[in-house]
Amino acid sequence: MAIQALPSYPMPGQESLPRNKVDWTLEPDRAALLIHDMQEYFIGFYGEQSPLVDQLLANIKRLRDHFKALGAPVIYTAQPKQQSDEDRGLLNDMWGPGLNAHPHLDKIVQAVAPDENDTVLVKWRYSAFKRSPLAQLMKDMGRDQLAICGVYGHIGCLTTTLDAFMQDIKPFVIGDAIADFSLDDHLMTLNYVSRRCGAVIGCDAATSARPSRASSLTKKELKTQLLTMVEIDEEQFDPNENLIDYGLDSVRTMAIVSEWRKLGIDVSFVDLARQPTLNGWWELIERKLAANASA
Repeated sequence: MAIQALPSYPMPGQESLPRNKVDWTLEPDRAALLIHDMQEYFIGFYGEQSPLVDQLLANIKRLRDHFKALGAPVIYTAQPKQQSDEDRGLLNDMWGPGLNAHPHLDKIVQAVAPDENDTVLVKWRYSAFKRSPLAQLMKDMGRDQLAICGVYGHIGCLTTTLDAFMQDIKPFVIGDAIADFSLDDHLMTLNYVSRRCGAVIGCDAATSARPSRASSLTKKELKTQLLTMVEIDEEQFDPNENLIDYGLDSVRTMAIVSEWRKLGIDVSFVDLARQPTLNGWWELIERKLAANASA
């Protein structure tokens, strides 16, 4: 019932990736990177010395570094180490207790672990969209593409890809940055995605992608962005009022950090927390832009 030991197999290269039915292009200014289920528990089934895992980690790190360098958001999924029978549901029948039996293995593998600017979503079912704010988070960030990597290909990665497609979010599975139960399962996943619900590209193509449009930010655009995230009408909005009092939460604030970084405005959550008002944030932006101009 539980996952058995998994074999190491040759990671499919560019020559093994299927031809896509769609002609989509990955655009980092429209995309988020989803690092799926890369917890020690799931990776542990490949054993301590797995060339497949070594290649997987190297490719995911390349993707993560590329997305972060462009200011594109990086999102993780991770199952909790304590799950009630109600929360776990039919997963108990299919896989047993899972992480409940190995709570010390809940951490994301250190080589690709998130930092304070990344978003980590609690994972309850195969799809990263189920019982999570992923769809709304992407909408808030203005993202309509999702690059997917991680484990396991034919289970969570594929189901998340299908779910994204059905919500009109273009999914891109990075074919040499997922791992699966077997090479057959891996290739089945890539073939299904390329023909039915997304695009398959390699890590080289994904890390060659560049923003498709020049971006800028004005104070008016900042206000418009904030009004979509807070619980107050424009007529009542005070540019000197604390945005937290208006309902702005930490998840949306981190989305703003990611969005601004793609504009070349390098801020942190701590920067924004010091003076969480429209005017305070605009002053911060102006300082950052001035610093960029003089660099």
